[in-house]
Amino acid sequence: MHFAAVAYVGESTLYPLKYYHNITSNTLGVLEAMVRHKVKTLIYSSTCATYGEPDKMPITEDTPQVPINPYGKAKKMAEDMILDFSTNSDMAVMILRYFNVIGSDPGGRLGEAPRPELREQGRISGACFDAARGFIPGLQVKGTDYKTSDGTCIRDYIDVTDLVDAHVKALEKAQPRKVGIYNVGTGKGRSVKEFVEACKKATGVEIKVDFLPRRPGDHAEVYSDPTKILKDLNWTARFTHLQDSLQVAWRWQKIHPHGYASY
Repeated sequence: MHFAAVAYVGESTLYPLKYYHNITSNTLGVLEAMVRHKVKTLIYSSTCATYGEPDKMPITEDTPQVPINPYGKAKKMAEDMILDFSTNSDMAVMILRYFNVIGSDPGGRLGEAPRPELREQGRISGACFDAARGFIPGLQVKGTDYKTSDGTCIRDYIDVTDLVDAHVKALEKAQPRKVGIYNVGTGKGRSVKEFVEACKKATGVEIKVDFLPRRPGDHAEVYSDPTKILKDLNWTARFTHLQDSLQVAWRWQKIHPHGYASY
């Protein structure tokens, strides 16, 4: 299972070569190592960012991939490499295109703890928690003029526990000389404003929100059609209540105020 990658859209627009090296080049290294050591199954972590800004929603696995930022482009290049290699290989391949991952391990073992220098480029959940804990003065929502119901971006938020389950199902169903490509999302889009309100309720903190211009590389609306993964892998998202997922993540954040250094 190849999870390892840098994964911040904003950072990718600032340091594109870092992303092509870390994602695309390093995936080549993984494939070469798999060949040398005769590893026959690959579950690859990809992203909905490979689709770019599709004309139609929801996004299916057949939606054209036209990424608009270096992160999405690097992941698509890695996918293409895997597909080209698999053509003349007996490897079992599963490519999972994640939508926006939130939450934490309900058992309290794992949570989101980006390096300090990446907080500025981080995900909205991390920024919400930083604001709730007073690490930053407030939450910055970048972009309020998108063509969406409330002007903020629409995203499909998938709980990490559901994501783990999707990997287990993919591993169980992986077959030699076959490639499976699946969207991993809930099928429901939520706006950034909705997310912020859920975060306020989950933390019990009236977080200060500043509305700013758009962030480079972001797209207005992205949500999945999970029909294929339900049909083929018998997988569907179960943890779909935003506030509940954020409460689980918030519990880990409070217990580990300094991330993994708190252990």
